[in-house]
Amino acid sequence: MTSTGAGACPRCGETTVSTGEAMPWCAACEWNLDGYDRARQAPEFGWAWIDRRTHRLAARLTRQQYASLVDRALESPGLGPAGVATAAASLLLVAGVLALAVIGVWLLFAYPFPNIALVFGVAMIALAVALRPRFGRVDPELEVLSKDAAPELHALVEEVAAAVGAPMPHVIGVDGSLNAYATQVGLRRRRVLALGLPLWGALDGQQRVALLGHELGHFVNGDVRRLVVTQPALTMLGNAADLFRPVDSNRSGGLLEMIGDALGRMLSWILSRLLFGGHLLLVVTALRDSQRAEYLADEMAARVAGTDGATRLLDVLLQSESVSQTVRQAARNAQGPAAWRAGVARSSTSAAHVLPLLRQLTLREQASLFASHPPHGLRHRMLTARTWQDSRVTVTETRNDRIDTELALHYERVSRAIAWSG
Repeated sequence: MTSTGAGACPRCGETTVSTGEAMPWCAACEWNLDGYDRARQAPEFGWAWIDRRTHRLAARLTRQQYASLVDRALESPGLGPAGVATAAASLLLVAGVLALAVIGVWLLFAYPFPNIALVFGVAMIALAVALRPRFGRVDPELEVLSKDAAPELHALVEEVAAAVGAPMPHVIGVDGSLNAYATQVGLRRRRVLALGLPLWGALDGQQRVALLGHELGHFVNGDVRRLVVTQPALTMLGNAADLFRPVDSNRSGGLLEMIGDALGRMLSWILSRLLFGGHLLLVVTALRDSQRAEYLADEMAARVAGTDGATRLLDVLLQSESVSQTVRQAARNAQGPAAWRAGVARSSTSAAHVLPLLRQLTLREQASLFASHPPHGLRHRMLTARTWQDSRVTVTETRNDRIDTELALHYERVSRAIAWSG
């Protein structure tokens, strides 16, 4: 998987390296890690020259953010400048939709019935309803676990939440994804913790503690993606762009009708693109603050699980494809989470020599203006550059097994689903 490159680094003279046919880079001084590897990175805008420039911009911003945070305390200061700008945009958008609704209602009653103003009033009210802010709901695919059904898991979540100073989730659930997330839904912002069983089952005790510490940390780290005051900016313009996107029509008609249809589609396309451009600008702005929040969530993971547990979790997430294959093979052999953990541990041990290069490569391949997370390599580097931390919550293998016993029926369902998938 690893090889030396074609020559010496032009910056420091060391031999370049590569892995998985990636463009060579220098492991010593990290030359060429800000380069755009078109063969391995998915296009974001579709034009190579734009993708190349935005990638370099994202790489520069990502490194600058890391440099600004690595030597100072990672405590949540509330909304940063990007978060404040996002919140201000949200307030303006909500005010605009409210004004649209108010004017629409006024037009319904301002003139004697019948009148043409009714048409405009109904249209404005309908548009306000379509553009209203949406605050999400619990995923219907999530299997919600009550405290009676999973007391050991709830007890562990409560212990970790207390250790990181986070409130308990209102909803704890599991699904079949190789993922985990914490979010807030509804206008009342109900807290939801979702654990993907293929990931959860593949982690050892301290990695599980780190995962919980990271996800629960999102309830207190000021992440703009989870705040009610910033949600409208992240969704409303995108919804408006979809609403005004022109729809293909196969209607036939006269010349005037065809010209009118063409003009209408052109105006709709222009408006849709302008709205989508505004949406992208707000998302890119907000995600700068979101990446800062991810570093803080990692710090909370290290605080509760120890630096060792948090960094080992990041390495497992870095090898998600390998983890997925290991879990799928074990599921096909009718083996449960204990075998998943053993397989992932063996895989991590065998890949130990290449992990430093894989972490470095993420600085190139995970740099994006639209990335909600910093590259894995910088997240790992941030934790190891700071004061080493011991764990505050320890999960033994016996406790791990008790939690898995509570989830046995859910593991069986997920195992059947993934055994022959992909």
